[in-house]
Amino acid sequence: MSTTNHSYTNSLPFLLMGIPGLEALHMWISIPVCFTYIMTLLGNSMVLLAVRLDKSVHEPMYYFISMLAVIDLTFSTAVVPKMLGVFWLDSREIGFEACFIQMFFIHMFTAVESGLLLAMSFDRYTAICNPLRYTTILTSSRTIQIGLLSLARGAGVMTPLMYLLTSLPYCKTRVIPHSYCEHMAVVELACANPSISDLYSLIVATLLVGADSVFITFSYGMILRSVMRLPSQEARLKALRTCGSHVSIILLFYIGGLLSMYLQMFSFGLAPHVQVLVADFYLTVPPMLNPIIYGIKVKQIQEGIFKLLRQLAGRSISQAD
Repeated sequence: MSTTNHSYTNSLPFLLMGIPGLEALHMWISIPVCFTYIMTLLGNSMVLLAVRLDKSVHEPMYYFISMLAVIDLTFSTAVVPKMLGVFWLDSREIGFEACFIQMFFIHMFTAVESGLLLAMSFDRYTAICNPLRYTTILTSSRTIQIGLLSLARGAGVMTPLMYLLTSLPYCKTRVIPHSYCEHMAVVELACANPSISDLYSLIVATLLVGADSVFITFSYGMILRSVMRLPSQEARLKALRTCGSHVSIILLFYIGGLLSMYLQMFSFGLAPHVQVLVADFYLTVPPMLNPIIYGIKVKQIQEGIFKLLRQLAGRSISQAD
């Protein structure tokens, strides 16, 4: 294919199918998707406000929770509004550049969240295994630096992948059998060999997820060993409760991500709409559950949210009077 034709085809928009085979049910499927998005916006915004307004939680762990809330808000907003546009308005067209920008945000913030979960495991390890040095090791400035480093790492490893993907000629059908620009579904539309981009994405995913999960497992292994050595059962239970929310988020993130990835790579005889539904719910449900889990498990966050709700209720009553 000539360079001119290559440039022309890569300027044409893609068309998102939504959920193949379930087009007639798009309106019904949009209801839980819209609900999860609203809850994501409310839950994560309340966590951010609770941490922002309550000075007693201006500590590294809560800064990391705030960063996670920002990621969830950005992550969901990059995907769900367009998904709802497909379901509600049959607005299937998405520009070539917009498609890869969406894909970049999905991959980048997945990598950033993995880095933050690693940082949070290190935070808990330091707080439980080396409490006397906690405030000197994890200062506020160092916590922000860790967050920025996670962001830079995610952007740094995903930028070359986006360059490789956008360099491919997309001269097959423009229809993406998905409700968002899912990586593997888009690559299948290329009429050139995508082996280099496939190899790069495989190496990056293995190194990032593999290394982060190994270090997270090591951190919590050390934490568990230290907790079992505590003299009182009450102290052990308190330490385990503190880590319980983090472990829940980690399992939700990694197990859900691996399940979604493998179902996209290998069909296992499942219908295409099942694969798409699993991928859609992985992008929409965890961002909604994260603030709920923290609100239930982390007492300070729970108290901060209740305090915020009481303040809002008090203002509403005073304005009514």
